[in-house]
Amino acid sequence: MIKAILFDFGQTLVDSADGFRAAETIAKEKIFLDIFPYSSDGQWDLFLKEYRQIRKQFHAQSNFSRQAIWQAVYDRFYFENEPGMLKIFETEYWDLVKAKTKPFPETLETLEELSKSYQLGIVTNTQGQTQSGNHRIALFPEIERFFDTIIVAGESDIPPKPHSRAFQVCLEKMDLAPQECIYVGDDLEKDI
Repeated sequence: MIKAILFDFGQTLVDSADGFRAAETIAKEKIFLDIFPYSSDGQWDLFLKEYRQIRKQFHAQSNFSRQAIWQAVYDRFYFENEPGMLKIFETEYWDLVKAKTKPFPETLETLEELSKSYQLGIVTNTQGQTQSGNHRIALFPEIERFFDTIIVAGESDIPPKPHSRAFQVCLEKMDLAPQECIYVGDDLEKDI
């Protein structure tokens, strides 16, 4: 018998797509102009190819730290960035993502209805920030109030999804067995 429904957060309960696109575009442009201040189209194409390859490698390892990705880009081009600059870029990145994140239109009504019959939990990955407790869930108290248990994988020594530990921790906190839950996510690699 199903007793609980667990959710991913980003792109499941909230729409962050515009924020990620805008933040990613700005970050790429800043880094490119820092590495290639006197650039040409050929350098931009090379930069984009390398940038995307590095980001893909990090994401495949469930490493979403923007600072780590960007540092690897600088390293690939043998260019030293100013100390503290990537931290500033990352803060600006997440501020833009947060500003453009909105609940999907049906989210609140759906959670209200489901909470009448089921326990609700969240199992989501950290956004790669270095500090715990910095996930954007806290910006949405109207969503957060429906959840007794929120697990941010990648924090508190819990490996990021798709590692099963985040799901196990959530089930332990909710005192449930796996067969008593349904998980709702948006990523076939990380939410399975």
